[in-house]
Amino acid sequence: MRYLRFVFCAITLLIFTQAWAAFEVTPELQKELNQLTETIKEWAADPVIVNAVVAQNQKGPIADMDNTKWKSIRRSDALIKEFQSNDAGQWLKQKLDESKGLYSEAFLNASHGEKVAFVAKTSSYLHQGSAKFDQPFTKSQTWQGEPEFDESSQAHQIQLSVPVLVNHKPIGVLVIGVNLTQLAQMSK
Repeated sequence: MRYLRFVFCAITLLIFTQAWAAFEVTPELQKELNQLTETIKEWAADPVIVNAVVAQNQKGPIADMDNTKWKSIRRSDALIKEFQSNDAGQWLKQKLDESKGLYSEAFLNASHGEKVAFVAKTSSYLHQGSAKFDQPFTKSQTWQGEPEFDESSQAHQIQLSVPVLVNHKPIGVLVIGVNLTQLAQMSK
């Protein structure tokens, strides 16, 4: 009997979690996301962003840095602080602060998918090989991820990414996380 109660509770919890984690992007929300994508394209054209990517592309990725090593670096490490405190990192932070919670994350990648700047440490240093980087960088198209439930913010979010362009050619990618819970509330 105890076992059956445990199984029942586990199944109930699983169903509840899946229902909670699902978030439908309605046509109205998609329209809002499309407008936000246009705003993010404007951000990607800002001289602070473009100049930061140009400078990083001249340097290239950090020698011997891969995603495994990246994960072992503490958020308080000086290297991480450099990405947050450079001009582009400060610019992105200002945009997130001004959004009053609409934007949940922001990071900037250079031509090899390596980081240029971010507001908070990302889970990966290199995004080359992921759709959020490859589609904007190789096809010069915007990309929209799937809705996800972010445990840290306890909110549904979606990532949007756009190419950073020079002479109509991609040189990097800007990725912004949009808090869907906040967007839905603002749309009402």
